[in-house]
Amino acid sequence: MKPSNVNLPADCRGVGEILARIGEKWSVLTIMYLGEGPKRFSELRRLIGGISQKMLTATLRGLERDGFVTRTVFPTIPPQVEYDLTDLGHELLVPVGALGDWARRNQARVERSRQRYDSRLAEPPRAIRAV
Repeated sequence: MKPSNVNLPADCRGVGEILARIGEKWSVLTIMYLGEGPKRFSELRRLIGGISQKMLTATLRGLERDGFVTRTVFPTIPPQVEYDLTDLGHELLVPVGALGDWARRNQARVERSRQRYDSRLAEPPRAIRAV
Protein backbone atom coordinates (compact mmCIF):
# COMPACT_ATOMS: atom_id res chain seq x y z
CA MET A 1 0.00 0.00 0.00
CA LYS A 2 1.41 3.37 -0.99
CA PRO A 3 1.22 6.22 1.51
CA SER A 4 -1.02 9.03 0.36
CA ASN A 5 -0.43 12.75 0.72
CA VAL A 6 3.12 12.33 1.98
CA ASN A 7 5.25 15.38 1.33
CA LEU A 8 8.81 14.16 1.11
CA PRO A 9 11.60 16.72 0.94
CA ALA A 10 13.63 16.74 -2.23
CA ASP A 11 16.74 15.93 -0.20
CA CYS A 12 16.16 13.18 2.36
CA ARG A 13 19.78 12.95 3.45
CA GLY A 14 19.13 14.71 6.77
CA VAL A 15 16.30 12.35 7.66
CA GLY A 16 18.39 9.39 6.57
CA GLU A 17 21.27 10.47 8.80
CA ILE A 18 18.98 10.80 11.82
CA LEU A 19 17.39 7.41 11.16
CA ALA A 20 20.83 5.87 10.73
CA ARG A 21 21.90 7.21 14.15
CA ILE A 22 18.81 6.10 16.03
CA GLY A 23 18.59 2.82 14.13
CA GLU A 24 21.99 1.61 15.30
CA LYS A 25 21.66 -1.25 17.77
CA TRP A 26 23.96 0.40 20.30
CA SER A 27 22.04 3.68 20.07
CA VAL A 28 18.74 1.93 20.72
CA LEU A 29 20.10 0.11 23.77
CA THR A 30 21.84 3.22 25.10
CA ILE A 31 18.69 5.32 24.78
CA MET A 32 16.60 2.64 26.46
CA TYR A 33 18.96 2.38 29.44
CA LEU A 34 19.28 6.15 29.76
CA GLY A 35 15.49 6.28 29.82
CA GLU A 36 15.76 4.80 33.32
CA GLY A 37 17.78 7.82 34.45
CA PRO A 38 21.31 9.24 34.31
CA LYS A 39 24.11 6.72 34.06
CA ARG A 40 27.87 6.76 34.32
CA PHE A 41 29.93 5.37 31.45
CA SER A 42 30.98 2.24 33.35
CA GLU A 43 27.38 1.54 34.36
CA LEU A 44 26.18 1.85 30.77
CA ARG A 45 28.95 -0.43 29.56
CA ARG A 46 28.01 -3.04 32.16
CA LEU A 47 24.31 -2.83 31.26
CA ILE A 48 24.89 -3.03 27.50
CA GLY A 49 26.48 -6.43 27.21
CA GLY A 50 28.98 -6.92 24.42
CA ILE A 51 29.72 -3.28 23.65
CA SER A 52 33.36 -2.21 23.58
CA GLN A 53 34.61 0.92 25.29
CA LYS A 54 35.44 2.43 21.91
CA MET A 55 31.96 1.72 20.50
CA LEU A 56 30.17 3.07 23.57
CA THR A 57 32.27 6.23 23.41
CA ALA A 58 31.42 6.69 19.71
CA THR A 59 27.73 5.98 20.35
CA LEU A 60 27.50 8.47 23.21
CA ARG A 61 29.36 11.15 21.23
CA GLY A 62 27.03 10.69 18.27
CA LEU A 63 23.93 10.84 20.45
CA GLU A 64 25.30 13.92 22.22
CA ARG A 65 26.12 15.59 18.90
CA ASP A 66 22.59 14.97 17.64
CA GLY A 67 21.05 16.42 20.82
CA PHE A 68 19.66 13.22 22.34
CA VAL A 69 22.11 12.93 25.24
CA THR A 70 23.84 15.34 27.61
CA ARG A 71 27.22 14.72 29.16
CA THR A 72 27.81 16.27 32.60
CA VAL A 73 31.26 16.35 34.18
CA PHE A 74 31.30 16.75 37.96
CA PRO A 75 34.36 18.46 39.51
CA THR A 76 35.52 15.55 41.63
CA ILE A 77 38.80 13.67 41.75
CA PRO A 78 38.72 11.68 39.58
CA PRO A 79 36.11 13.55 37.52
CA GLN A 80 32.71 11.87 37.49
CA VAL A 81 30.83 11.92 34.18
CA GLU A 82 27.13 11.19 33.78
CA TYR A 83 25.06 10.78 30.66
CA ASP A 84 21.37 11.59 30.52
CA LEU A 85 18.65 12.00 27.92
CA THR A 86 17.71 15.50 26.80
CA ASP A 87 14.06 16.45 26.20
CA LEU A 88 14.60 15.38 22.59
CA GLY A 89 16.04 12.08 23.81
CA HIS A 90 13.01 11.50 26.03
CA GLU A 91 10.75 12.09 23.03
CA LEU A 92 12.79 9.56 21.08
CA LEU A 93 12.48 7.06 23.94
CA VAL A 94 8.82 6.47 23.05
CA PRO A 95 9.32 5.07 19.52
CA VAL A 96 12.68 3.49 20.37
CA GLY A 97 11.17 1.81 23.42
CA ALA A 98 8.30 0.52 21.31
CA LEU A 99 10.75 -0.81 18.73
CA GLY A 100 12.86 -2.49 21.42
CA ASP A 101 9.77 -4.04 23.02
CA TRP A 102 8.59 -5.28 19.63
CA ALA A 103 12.00 -6.84 18.96
CA ARG A 104 11.99 -8.66 22.31
CA ARG A 105 8.44 -9.95 21.79
CA ASN A 106 9.18 -11.18 18.26
CA GLN A 107 12.74 -12.40 18.63
CA ALA A 108 11.74 -16.08 18.60
CA ARG A 109 9.51 -15.62 15.53
CA VAL A 110 12.30 -13.91 13.61
CA GLU A 111 14.76 -16.61 14.60
CA ARG A 112 12.39 -19.36 13.40
CA SER A 113 11.93 -17.54 10.12
CA ARG A 114 15.71 -17.24 9.68
CA GLN A 115 16.15 -20.94 10.35
CA ARG A 116 13.48 -21.88 7.79
CA TYR A 117 15.07 -19.60 5.22
CA ASP A 118 18.61 -20.84 5.89
CA SER A 119 17.52 -24.49 5.76
CA ARG A 120 15.98 -23.91 2.30
CA LEU A 121 19.28 -22.45 1.10
CA ALA A 122 21.15 -25.49 2.42
CA GLU A 123 18.99 -27.90 0.40
CA PRO A 124 20.50 -29.09 -2.90
CA PRO A 125 18.78 -27.60 -5.95
CA ARG A 126 16.12 -29.77 -7.51
CA ALA A 127 16.65 -30.99 -11.05
CA ILE A 128 14.39 -29.40 -13.62
CA ARG A 129 13.08 -31.77 -16.23
CA ALA A 130 12.68 -30.60 -19.79
CA VAL A 131 9.29 -31.32 -21.29
